[in-house]
Amino acid sequence: MLVEQRRLLCAYGRRAADTGLVVGTAGNLSIRSGDLVAVTPGGVPLDRLEPAACPVVDVEGHLVEGGLQPSSETPMHLAIYTTTGAQAVVHTHSTFATVVATTMDELPPIHYNALLLGGTVRVADYATYGTPELAASVRAALKDRQAALLANHGGVTIGADIDKAFEATRLLEWLCEVYVRAKAVGEPRVLTDQQLAAVVERAFHPPVFPVREG
Repeated sequence: MLVEQRRLLCAYGRRAADTGLVVGTAGNLSIRSGDLVAVTPGGVPLDRLEPAACPVVDVEGHLVEGGLQPSSETPMHLAIYTTTGAQAVVHTHSTFATVVATTMDELPPIHYNALLLGGTVRVADYATYGTPELAASVRAALKDRQAALLANHGGVTIGADIDKAFEATRLLEWLCEVYVRAKAVGEPRVLTDQQLAAVVERAFHPPVFPVREG
């Protein structure tokens, strides 16, 4: 079941490990297809994952196929799917995202690319991993957003497919790193609502350059 989705979980799991977004088993990914979800298993390093090891669950959390137990964070993934249009979820404990999640209540928009994630990134209230409380907290933090940080934990991103969710994770980590490094130099400038609105306006109405003749 979900053969292609399970293959993609392994491919992107290895990419996450190779780029330092996860270490060992500290991260999990999932892809939804209809009422089924392929998810990475618990206790298996993502850089050693094979497709057959990825369990398939239904949207209510029942194991449908697979010899290994789904990730302990599966309830969070399923909660996200029930309240968003996401078709993929990526959760990591990447370094800079975790630093910000441990020290801040939100990641402010210090770069206009934050708009690609919906703007200010909220930090979900702390709750023990794998619990309904954490799932509810993350679900609230993701409202109208493509990313959220989990207090003293890590980050989570969503997308219309696994590639978009993974790229959102890369962007989240970059924004967190820029913020942390900027704090080491001074107080980062936060873009105003007006400045962010101007970026949106330019994106929807880009300049037209004249064609040179001859």
